Amino acid sequence: MITSIFNKSRPINYVLVAIFVFIYFLSLNLQFLVSDISYALIGIARFLIVLFMIFLLDFIISKNNLSKNNSYAILTFGLLVGVFPEIFKHSNLLLANLFVLFALRRIISLHSNVSLKKKLFDAGFWIMIATLFYFWSILFFSIVIVALIYHSQNDIKNTIIPFIGIAVVLIILLVYNIIFHDVFIRYTNFQPFASLDFTAYNSKENIVRLTVFFTTLLWILIYFFRVLPDKNNKLKPSYFLIAWSSIIAVLITVIAPLKNGSEFLFVFAPFSIIMANYIEVISEKWFKEIFIILLIITPIINLLL
Repeated sequence: MITSIFNKSRPINYVLVAIFVFIYFLSLNLQFLVSDISYALIGIARFLIVLFMIFLLDFIISKNNLSKNNSYAILTFGLLVGVFPEIFKHSNLLLANLFVLFALRRIISLHSNVSLKKKLFDAGFWIMIATLFYFWSILFFSIVIVALIYHSQNDIKNTIIPFIGIAVVLIILLVYNIIFHDVFIRYTNFQPFASLDFTAYNSKENIVRLTVFFTTLLWILIYFFRVLPDKNNKLKPSYFLIAWSSIIAVLITVIAPLKNGSEFLFVFAPFSIIMANYIEVISEKWFKEIFIILLIITPIINLLL
């Protein structure tokens, strides 16, 4: 039933997803929203960023024909917000993921062979901006390297362009620090802290949601890599880059210094695209519903634990 509602891209689907996200947002922040006006303004800004990311994801998918004409991806993204509502507490993570999405938008569209140099510059630029907000976003630059292998094998000049994008951000940062702080690089500009301590996940709530999340992710990734050779040759590099970005995002969750659930935000977009591709080819309706229902009931189970 749920998947039948979202099997076509309709305006009402955006409204429904926005309502899902708003409910999750209120459930986590209601007491602070009514008691602290400054927190309320920041919270609303975070909510709007999450909504913008959902619509940006849908734009990326439709612009590059990454799925059929459906809303499964934005539905999945919205439900993942409910599984990991901690994302609403971290502005830096939200902004970093937003800029990573800007970069992915440019990287994935390289298959069109239009404005390659501009897109490569933008990709390096946005990933470096994201790195200023969350250091490990820099790992997504490896996707730019993979994209270069696919799309610019015979043009050495294109290899340099993403690094120019990075250099532009660094120059702007240096100038800003010199003018306002009289130093070249501040300690707070880059904080490459990492942790392999997973004791924070040792709770019933985390065990339930991580089990559901990783089981689903592993299942659909196996499917995705299995059908990847059968994808349209023109779009095949884009699908491979999406799969690669999901692996990078999982790596970030592994080494994240703060492990409270918000670090999984980077996985949302690639997970949602892969899930949409998976759901739209399943013939058994009941099997489609299982994955969506799992994502719906996980936050409910966590509230009851």
